[in-house]
Amino acid sequence: MRIISGKHKSKRITAPKKLPVRPTTDMAKEALFNILNNSYYFEEISFLDLFAGTGNISFEFASRGTTDITAIDVDFGCIKFIDKISTELSFGISAIKSDVFQFLEKTVIKADIIFADPPYDFPVEEFAKIPELVFKNNLLNDDGVLIIEHSKHTDLSQLEHYSKNRRYGGSVFSFFEK
Repeated sequence: MRIISGKHKSKRITAPKKLPVRPTTDMAKEALFNILNNSYYFEEISFLDLFAGTGNISFEFASRGTTDITAIDVDFGCIKFIDKISTELSFGISAIKSDVFQFLEKTVIKADIIFADPPYDFPVEEFAKIPELVFKNNLLNDDGVLIIEHSKHTDLSQLEHYSKNRRYGGSVFSFFEK
């Protein structure tokens, strides 16, 4: 994977092969950031990365100037890797080992952008818990957005707060807003 833009533009990051992850493709990531670039000043926002995996999306936000970043993943190896890269590149990402659903139940952290990249094979009921908990616990700042990455075979358009989606290859980003 590579960082597409910002301070560390074109930096390649190689994650250990043993991590249980499926990083967002560069094409999909670039398209997502083209959308977000029109609505946000990255230096002024807070970002919450759920099912963070390798930290690919968090690293991109950090490279573009976001300093308030929290990455959540249940896998200790993923958290260790995010911490390592964050330290090497002076990103200051706060990486927390936690089950995402338990974290969403208890956290008081609010963010401008919340990004979730759960396993593509999640049943729709599991995907539905993410916006349900985010909005029930008021975790988005005003004008904030929740973005869930999922397979083109999953349809989240019937969920509450859904606003739109964008498809890139086999990946889809569904957007949820207040």
